[in-house]
Amino acid sequence: MDSPSAFELARTDAIGQAALAANGELTALELLDAAIIRVEATRGLNAVITDLFERGRAQAAALDASGVLRTGQAGPLAGAPFLLKDLGAALAGAPEAMGSRALRDHVATESAWTVDRYLEAGLVVFGKTNTPEWGNHCTTEPLLSGATVNPWSSTVTPGGSSGGSAAAVAAGVVPAASGGDGTGSIRVPASCCGVVGLKPRRGRSSFAPDSGHGLEGLVNGHALTRTVRDCAALLDVIAGTAPGDPYSAAVPEVSFLEAATRTPSAQRILIATSSPFPTDRIDPEVVSAVEATGRLLETLGHHLEPGTPSIDADAVAEAIAVLHTVSNAELHELARQHLGRAPREDEFEASTWVMIREGFTTTGIAYAEAISTIHAQTRRFAAAMAGHDVLLVPTLLTGPPPYGLLNQPRGTTRAFFDVEFATTGWTALANVTGWAAISLPLGQTRDGLPIGVQLMAPDESVLLSLAGQLEHAAPWAARTPPRWVAAAAGT
Repeated sequence: MDSPSAFELARTDAIGQAALAANGELTALELLDAAIIRVEATRGLNAVITDLFERGRAQAAALDASGVLRTGQAGPLAGAPFLLKDLGAALAGAPEAMGSRALRDHVATESAWTVDRYLEAGLVVFGKTNTPEWGNHCTTEPLLSGATVNPWSSTVTPGGSSGGSAAAVAAGVVPAASGGDGTGSIRVPASCCGVVGLKPRRGRSSFAPDSGHGLEGLVNGHALTRTVRDCAALLDVIAGTAPGDPYSAAVPEVSFLEAATRTPSAQRILIATSSPFPTDRIDPEVVSAVEATGRLLETLGHHLEPGTPSIDADAVAEAIAVLHTVSNAELHELARQHLGRAPREDEFEASTWVMIREGFTTTGIAYAEAISTIHAQTRRFAAAMAGHDVLLVPTLLTGPPPYGLLNQPRGTTRAFFDVEFATTGWTALANVTGWAAISLPLGQTRDGLPIGVQLMAPDESVLLSLAGQLEHAAPWAARTPPRWVAAAAGT
């Protein structure tokens, strides 16, 4: 396939690319080679940090040889090229540094359950994307592999921790890439890069083969996409449970892909433009984007009411900080086992080291109290939302933040998160409560940078229906960044 065709494919989503393979217009190998051309053309973004090209070519060739793509029975994503975030998406035999210099030579020995689901669905995995150390930061500028460039502007972060995936999708390198979200790590980069980012509800997919959950239930994995239907189809792929899972989400009545095509019934939507955490300001352009989305939802038949569900912001921030200190101490042990010695301080980012050292002294009582706080605040939030179906809020309280803001040590883990939450606002509340939340690229700053608007609900189906409705009413697919892959390649 020649380069112009490869760049033309950048505008086709994952379902569309898979359809080309299913109807015989292109092979999975040709789709992959086109994606590799796009990776090479956008090396300056530093989004893809691990090339697995030969692995991908072998998988694509096997798919083509099997004939399953032409039968139409392989699923709506079979044959589409796909990238994995280098955190939470382990692939057996592939490098897995997780953004950490202490793990620079680490190789995964087994694949994550979700990655096995991706492979079974016929997604062709051919690389891994950049992430900050252990997903600690809502920006992607690790010392190990360097900063990922936001395709919209080199002066602002692509967000994190799924920033490499978001940048690759936003630039047209791939139609979709995996991500993970503990306090906003899918939705923040979705907002910064102008793509779709859904954090599923708690228990929607499995953390097998080794874990039951992440960060005591705060973490959920999914993907970054440009279209709602890709988001929904990928959720269908990873939805489910593995033997031994501690809990699971209820099975939806219809597939998520079908839900995304359905017109939702009239929803009772609470709209909030303030922050649940203390902050000096919320950008007026962000407020305008949320309010404009609210007006659009009203014209689509939904009922809007202003208000803010109450939570104890101080208690939530403290609990999240405590859980992160313990998690970082646990990851320090992983690094010790990998290295066969105690890791040195200079092998970690400065902010990570603060969390590690606090984790060594966090008491069992403090840890148990943090978990109890999460549960108590979840009940308080749910009670406050009892008369409403959906919450409409900003994704970020500002446009895409500058580099060097969300990764710096602040002396304590709590101080670190106070700075983060003053920028991210509502994202962590979805993780605390276990609610599903989606960021949609519905706004822009006066400088043309993307602004994400966030919808939250107890489950994903209603969010995907609303997202599909909004995508139809205010389409964003034609909006591309200055460093769109074809422009980056000079074509």
